[in-house]
Amino acid sequence: MKLIRCSARALLGLALLAAAALVAAFVVVLTTATVDERRPADAIVVLGAAQYNGRPSPVLQARLDHALTLYRADLAPRIVVTGGVGRGDVESEAKVGKRYLTARGVPAAAVVLEAEGRSTGESMTAVAAWARKAKVNTVILVSDPFHMARLRAEARRTGITAFLSPTTTSPISENPRRELEYLMAESWKVPAAWVRSLF
Repeated sequence: MKLIRCSARALLGLALLAAAALVAAFVVVLTTATVDERRPADAIVVLGAAQYNGRPSPVLQARLDHALTLYRADLAPRIVVTGGVGRGDVESEAKVGKRYLTARGVPAAAVVLEAEGRSTGESMTAVAAWARKAKVNTVILVSDPFHMARLRAEARRTGITAFLSPTTTSPISENPRRELEYLMAESWKVPAAWVRSLF
């Protein structure tokens, strides 16, 4: 009986600890979503999102448009587009992103293709490898607001000195219920990214 009570207390303690960690992660995700650290850097990195038959999805387009704004403000001389080939697709998100940017006046030589990653972690690892080879020291990370906390953790894990700059025009942000769903999902993903960054 005593063993059962001790086990129940231990399980309750672990559940409370997990709940506290989830709440803390949600607060971090929520507060980091409002941070814009844009400043001069060596490159702008756009995290991939879905593309539809060679056209950026509205979410990807919002990210690309934001990167274009930063580029035109002379905050960096290069834009790195990321994102691999999704299931059922024939083109990578990165390739679609490059075509979108060059059609809007960005020189092809100023757009770097990193099309290997199919997840945030894989994309950030690929960007870090490119940055080391290209002697890039600082980057501006562009994605949706809900994504910023995890990007910060992934930047630490890969050794990238990064400044965050979320898009303000994503259709996700325009739908409060949908945005809350993404914020909650990130609250589960961010602790895992924190653990990865420690190792």
